[in-house]
Amino acid sequence: MTDARGNSFAFLSRLFGGRGRAWTAQAGALALALLVSACGSTPTPTFNLSAPQGFSAGGSGNSQLVVAAPYALAALNTDKIFVEPSPGQIAYLGDAQWGDNLPSLLQARIIQAFENGSKLKRVARPGEGVVAEYQLTTEIRVFGLRITPEGPVAVVELSAKLIGNQSGRILAAQVFKGQARAADSSGPAATAALDEASNQVLTALVRWASGKM
Repeated sequence: MTDARGNSFAFLSRLFGGRGRAWTAQAGALALALLVSACGSTPTPTFNLSAPQGFSAGGSGNSQLVVAAPYALAALNTDKIFVEPSPGQIAYLGDAQWGDNLPSLLQARIIQAFENGSKLKRVARPGEGVVAEYQLTTEIRVFGLRITPEGPVAVVELSAKLIGNQSGRILAAQVFKGQARAADSSGPAATAALDEASNQVLTALVRWASGKM
């Protein structure tokens, strides 16, 4: 435990070195969050994402849509919560995890967002026996906590493509971005901010796609 703590603080000191007291405080808070799971045998707290509600989307409402599981690189294809202590650096929170791998969790919330706000006849996963006119594919570009000199920020970025199932052609494509300030880099604060940023993205995504069908 002593070696792990020393190594982690040394690593973060190199990341934040020479950037002032604010960055030193951020490094200390992040180091503590990263070390929580290594300091005891208690289970890692699990957090969820919500689906946006109370909004409406356009479109005719006569179509059916299949939502594929989002594509993600290995760093995001996990139930761990991604942290970027410094540009290009990868870390994970030690005191929090998602309730499922992020792509599966996000797929479920995208479907629920369509059900909550769109007029579509039906939205389903591939393999559920739905003969749909459209397929939505997404890529998770960013989904994590970014440590900045002003404090931690939750950043979510999805690339989306709407495909016509009959033609196999991409009918529309767009990138959606959302951000939310986190009170600190603890698990509860980080996941709450990520949920807020995710809701921004999913609301915009549903409105955009619904208007294309």
